[in-house]
Amino acid sequence: MIHFIYNPNSGSKSNASKKQMLQKLEKIENSQLHLTEYAGHAHHLALQALQHGAKKVIAIGGDGTIHEIASALVGTKTALGIIPIGSGNGLARHLGLQLTFSKALQQAIQGHEISIDVAYWNQDAFFCTAGIGFDAFVAHQFAQGKKRGLVNYIKASFNSILKYDAIDVQHTDSSNESIFSMTFANANQFGNNAFISPFSNLQDGNFEVVKVKPLTVWESAQLGISLFFKNINQQKKVSIQSYQRYEFSVPLGTLYHMDGENLQTKELQHTIKIIPNYLRIIV
Repeated sequence: MIHFIYNPNSGSKSNASKKQMLQKLEKIENSQLHLTEYAGHAHHLALQALQHGAKKVIAIGGDGTIHEIASALVGTKTALGIIPIGSGNGLARHLGLQLTFSKALQQAIQGHEISIDVAYWNQDAFFCTAGIGFDAFVAHQFAQGKKRGLVNYIKASFNSILKYDAIDVQHTDSSNESIFSMTFANANQFGNNAFISPFSNLQDGNFEVVKVKPLTVWESAQLGISLFFKNINQQKKVSIQSYQRYEFSVPLGTLYHMDGENLQTKELQHTIKIIPNYLRIIV
Protein backbone atom coordinates (compact mmCIF):
# COMPACT_ATOMS: atom_id res chain seq x y z
CA MET A 1 0.00 0.00 0.00
CA ILE A 2 1.24 3.47 -0.96
CA HIS A 3 0.24 6.40 1.22
CA PHE A 4 0.31 9.87 -0.34
CA ILE A 5 0.52 12.81 2.05
CA TYR A 6 -0.21 16.09 0.33
CA ASN A 7 0.16 19.58 1.79
CA PRO A 8 -2.26 21.75 -0.23
CA ASN A 9 -0.64 24.91 1.16
CA SER A 10 2.80 24.13 -0.32
CA GLY A 11 4.06 25.99 -3.35
CA SER A 12 2.28 28.53 -5.49
CA LYS A 13 0.30 26.33 -7.89
CA SER A 14 -3.16 27.52 -8.93
CA ASN A 15 -6.30 25.86 -7.60
CA ALA A 16 -6.89 24.37 -11.06
CA SER A 17 -3.41 22.79 -11.03
CA LYS A 18 -3.97 21.41 -7.55
CA LYS A 19 -7.27 19.90 -8.64
CA GLN A 20 -5.55 18.16 -11.56
CA MET A 21 -2.89 16.81 -9.20
CA LEU A 22 -5.53 15.39 -6.86
CA GLN A 23 -7.36 13.75 -9.75
CA LYS A 24 -4.16 11.98 -10.84
CA LEU A 25 -3.41 10.82 -7.31
CA GLU A 26 -6.90 9.47 -6.75
CA LYS A 27 -6.49 7.16 -9.77
CA ILE A 28 -3.41 5.39 -8.37
CA GLU A 29 -4.33 1.81 -7.49
CA ASN A 30 -3.60 0.34 -4.06
CA SER A 31 -3.02 3.75 -2.51
CA GLN A 32 -4.48 6.15 0.01
CA LEU A 33 -4.42 9.95 -0.22
CA HIS A 34 -4.23 12.14 2.88
CA LEU A 35 -4.33 15.95 2.94
CA THR A 36 -2.66 17.88 5.74
CA GLU A 37 -4.74 20.36 7.70
CA TYR A 38 -2.26 21.99 10.12
CA ALA A 39 1.43 22.26 10.98
CA GLY A 40 2.71 18.90 12.18
CA HIS A 41 -0.18 16.98 10.62
CA ALA A 42 2.05 15.38 7.98
CA HIS A 43 4.17 13.82 10.73
CA HIS A 44 1.12 12.28 12.42
CA LEU A 45 -0.25 11.02 9.10
CA ALA A 46 3.10 9.35 8.36
CA LEU A 47 3.06 7.63 11.76
CA GLN A 48 -0.45 6.36 11.03
CA ALA A 49 0.71 5.10 7.63
CA LEU A 50 3.44 3.11 9.38
CA GLN A 51 0.88 1.56 11.73
CA HIS A 52 -1.12 0.47 8.67
CA GLY A 53 1.93 -1.23 7.13
CA ALA A 54 2.68 1.28 4.38
CA LYS A 55 5.42 0.15 1.99
CA LYS A 56 5.91 3.67 0.67
CA VAL A 57 4.93 7.09 1.98
CA ILE A 58 5.08 9.74 -0.72
CA ALA A 59 5.38 13.35 0.39
CA ILE A 60 3.82 16.01 -1.82
CA GLY A 61 4.94 19.41 -0.61
CA GLY A 62 7.94 21.53 0.21
CA ASP A 63 10.94 20.97 2.46
CA GLY A 64 8.85 21.44 5.62
CA THR A 65 6.36 18.75 4.64
CA ILE A 66 9.16 16.39 3.62
CA HIS A 67 10.90 17.05 6.95
CA GLU A 68 7.78 16.14 8.93
CA ILE A 69 7.19 12.90 7.03
CA ALA A 70 10.84 11.82 6.89
CA SER A 71 11.15 12.36 10.66
CA ALA A 72 8.45 9.73 11.15
CA LEU A 73 10.07 7.21 8.76
CA VAL A 74 13.67 7.27 10.06
CA GLY A 75 14.92 3.89 11.18
CA THR A 76 12.06 1.99 9.48
CA LYS A 77 11.88 -0.12 6.32
CA THR A 78 9.22 2.15 4.82
CA ALA A 79 10.57 4.26 1.97
CA LEU A 80 10.01 7.96 1.44
CA GLY A 81 9.01 9.18 -2.00
CA ILE A 82 9.13 12.87 -2.86
CA ILE A 83 6.98 14.92 -5.20
CA PRO A 84 8.51 18.38 -4.66
CA ILE A 85 6.14 21.33 -5.03
CA GLY A 86 7.75 23.76 -2.58
CA SER A 87 9.73 26.92 -3.23
CA GLY A 88 13.21 25.57 -2.43
CA ASN A 89 13.07 21.76 -2.74
CA GLY A 90 16.57 21.34 -1.31
CA LEU A 91 16.54 17.58 -0.67
CA ALA A 92 14.89 16.81 -4.01
CA ARG A 93 17.41 18.93 -5.90
CA HIS A 94 20.37 17.33 -4.11
CA LEU A 95 19.06 13.89 -5.01
CA GLY A 96 18.45 14.89 -8.62
CA LEU A 97 14.75 14.09 -8.40
CA GLN A 98 12.24 15.19 -11.01
CA LEU A 99 10.70 18.59 -10.27
CA THR A 100 7.60 18.43 -12.47
CA PHE A 101 4.57 16.76 -10.91
CA SER A 102 3.89 14.03 -13.50
CA LYS A 103 7.52 12.93 -13.78
CA ALA A 104 8.05 13.10 -10.02
CA LEU A 105 4.92 10.98 -9.47
CA GLN A 106 6.19 8.33 -11.88
CA GLN A 107 9.61 8.37 -10.22
CA ALA A 108 8.15 8.08 -6.71
CA ILE A 109 6.09 5.04 -7.71
CA GLN A 110 8.57 3.25 -9.98
CA GLY A 111 11.97 4.41 -8.73
CA HIS A 112 14.44 2.34 -6.72
CA GLU A 113 15.30 2.70 -3.04
CA ILE A 114 18.53 3.90 -1.48
CA SER A 115 19.50 4.62 2.11
CA ILE A 116 20.68 8.07 3.18
CA ASP A 117 22.24 9.44 6.34
CA VAL A 118 20.15 11.39 8.84
CA ALA A 119 21.55 14.27 10.87
CA TYR A 120 20.31 15.20 14.33
CA TRP A 121 20.32 18.50 16.20
CA ASN A 122 20.07 17.26 19.78
CA GLN A 123 16.97 15.00 19.50
CA ASP A 124 15.53 16.42 16.28
CA ALA A 125 16.27 14.92 12.86
CA PHE A 126 17.09 17.01 9.82
CA PHE A 127 17.88 15.96 6.30
CA CYS A 128 19.24 18.92 4.32
CA THR A 129 20.76 21.75 6.33
CA ALA A 130 20.51 23.44 9.71
CA GLY A 131 22.41 26.32 11.24
CA ILE A 132 22.75 29.52 13.22
CA GLY A 133 23.78 33.03 12.28
CA PHE A 134 22.86 34.99 9.18
CA ASP A 135 21.00 32.14 7.47
CA ALA A 136 18.76 31.74 10.52
CA PHE A 137 18.25 35.52 10.73
CA VAL A 138 17.15 35.60 7.08
CA ALA A 139 14.85 32.60 7.63
CA HIS A 140 13.24 34.52 10.49
CA GLN A 141 12.77 37.63 8.32
CA PHE A 142 11.51 35.51 5.43
CA ALA A 143 8.95 33.81 7.67
CA GLN A 144 7.46 37.20 8.58
CA GLY A 145 6.54 37.84 4.93
CA LYS A 146 3.53 36.43 3.12
CA LYS A 147 5.27 35.67 -0.18
CA ARG A 148 7.56 32.71 -0.88
CA GLY A 149 10.02 31.89 -3.66
CA LEU A 150 13.66 32.61 -4.47
CA VAL A 151 13.16 36.29 -5.38
CA ASN A 152 11.52 37.07 -2.05
CA TYR A 153 14.22 35.12 -0.19
CA ILE A 154 16.90 37.22 -1.91
CA LYS A 155 15.00 40.38 -0.93
CA ALA A 156 14.89 39.19 2.68
CA SER A 157 18.65 38.51 2.53
CA PHE A 158 19.48 42.01 1.30
CA ASN A 159 17.17 43.60 3.88
CA SER A 160 18.85 41.55 6.62
CA ILE A 161 22.47 42.48 5.86
CA LEU A 162 22.30 45.92 7.47
CA LYS A 163 20.36 44.68 10.51
CA TYR A 164 22.41 41.62 11.33
CA ASP A 165 25.17 41.29 13.95
CA ALA A 166 27.61 38.39 14.16
CA ILE A 167 27.01 35.93 17.00
CA ASP A 168 29.36 34.33 19.52
CA VAL A 169 29.69 30.56 19.71
CA GLN A 170 31.38 28.68 22.54
CA HIS A 171 33.05 25.38 21.69
CA THR A 172 33.68 22.38 23.93
CA ASP A 173 37.31 23.43 24.46
CA SER A 174 35.96 26.68 26.04
CA SER A 175 37.13 28.78 23.09
CA ASN A 176 34.81 31.49 21.80
CA GLU A 177 34.32 32.34 18.15
CA SER A 178 32.49 35.19 16.48
CA ILE A 179 30.77 33.99 13.32
CA PHE A 180 28.66 35.36 10.50
CA SER A 181 27.03 31.94 10.11
CA MET A 182 27.59 28.29 10.95
CA THR A 183 25.76 25.74 8.82
CA PHE A 184 25.50 21.99 9.35
CA ALA A 185 25.10 20.40 5.94
CA ASN A 186 23.96 16.85 5.35
CA ALA A 187 22.90 17.75 1.79
CA ASN A 188 24.80 20.19 -0.39
CA GLN A 189 22.29 23.04 -0.63
CA PHE A 190 19.64 25.14 1.08
CA GLY A 191 17.36 24.77 -1.94
CA ASN A 192 16.96 26.61 -5.25
CA ASN A 193 20.50 25.41 -6.11
CA ALA A 194 22.08 27.64 -3.46
CA PHE A 195 25.05 25.38 -2.65
CA ILE A 196 26.21 26.05 0.90
CA SER A 197 28.36 22.88 1.01
CA PRO A 198 29.11 21.80 -2.57
CA PHE A 199 30.72 18.48 -1.73
CA SER A 200 28.33 17.19 0.94
CA ASN A 201 27.19 13.62 0.38
CA LEU A 202 24.05 12.06 1.85
CA GLN A 203 25.67 8.62 1.96
CA ASP A 204 29.18 9.18 3.35
CA GLY A 205 28.45 8.99 7.09
CA ASN A 206 29.50 12.61 7.67
CA PHE A 207 28.01 16.07 7.78
CA GLU A 208 29.89 19.29 7.00
CA VAL A 209 30.26 22.33 9.25
CA VAL A 210 30.42 25.46 7.13
CA LYS A 211 31.75 28.40 9.14
CA VAL A 212 31.74 31.92 7.79
CA LYS A 213 33.73 34.61 9.62
CA PRO A 214 32.21 38.12 10.05
CA LEU A 215 31.82 39.88 6.69
CA THR A 216 31.49 43.36 5.29
CA VAL A 217 28.38 44.20 3.27
CA TRP A 218 30.35 43.77 0.04
CA GLU A 219 31.77 40.43 1.17
CA SER A 220 28.23 39.30 2.07
CA ALA A 221 27.07 40.04 -1.46
CA GLN A 222 30.03 38.13 -2.92
CA LEU A 223 29.26 35.19 -0.64
CA GLY A 224 25.64 35.14 -1.77
CA ILE A 225 26.67 35.05 -5.42
CA SER A 226 29.16 32.24 -4.77
CA LEU A 227 26.34 30.01 -3.49
CA PHE A 228 24.80 29.86 -6.96
CA PHE A 229 28.16 29.34 -8.67
CA LYS A 230 28.83 26.37 -6.36
CA ASN A 231 32.18 27.77 -5.22
CA ILE A 232 31.58 29.08 -1.69
CA ASN A 233 34.49 26.87 -0.60
CA GLN A 234 36.84 29.25 -2.45
CA GLN A 235 35.86 32.27 -0.33
CA LYS A 236 38.64 33.35 2.07
CA LYS A 237 36.42 33.69 5.13
CA VAL A 238 34.75 30.30 4.69
CA SER A 239 35.91 27.01 6.18
CA ILE A 240 34.28 23.62 5.56
CA GLN A 241 35.12 20.54 7.62
CA SER A 242 33.55 17.10 7.89
CA TYR A 243 32.36 15.66 11.22
CA GLN A 244 30.34 12.82 12.67
CA ARG A 245 29.67 14.76 15.89
CA TYR A 246 29.97 18.45 16.74
CA GLU A 247 29.20 20.22 20.04
CA PHE A 248 28.81 23.92 20.84
CA SER A 249 26.93 26.38 23.06
CA VAL A 250 24.94 29.52 22.23
CA PRO A 251 22.67 31.72 24.39
CA LEU A 252 19.04 30.80 24.94
CA GLY A 253 16.76 32.27 22.31
CA THR A 254 19.38 32.19 19.55
CA LEU A 255 17.72 31.95 16.15
CA TYR A 256 18.40 28.77 14.20
CA HIS A 257 16.94 26.99 11.18
CA MET A 258 16.44 23.34 10.38
CA ASP A 259 15.34 22.24 6.90
CA GLY A 260 13.99 25.74 6.34
CA GLU A 261 12.00 25.93 9.57
CA ASN A 262 12.57 29.06 11.67
CA LEU A 263 13.32 28.22 15.34
CA GLN A 264 14.86 29.55 18.56
CA THR A 265 17.13 27.64 20.96
CA LYS A 266 15.69 26.49 24.28
CA GLU A 267 18.95 24.96 25.52
CA LEU A 268 22.53 26.19 25.99
CA GLN A 269 24.32 23.02 24.88
CA HIS A 270 23.90 21.63 21.38
CA THR A 271 25.08 18.44 19.68
CA ILE A 272 24.96 17.71 15.97
CA LYS A 273 25.45 14.07 15.01
CA ILE A 274 24.92 11.77 12.04
CA ILE A 275 23.32 8.33 11.82
CA PRO A 276 24.40 6.58 8.60
CA ASN A 277 21.88 4.83 6.32
CA TYR A 278 18.92 5.73 8.53
CA LEU A 279 16.27 6.68 5.99
CA ARG A 280 15.11 4.77 2.93
CA ILE A 281 14.30 7.04 0.04
CA ILE A 282 13.06 6.53 -3.51
CA VAL A 283 15.15 8.01 -6.35
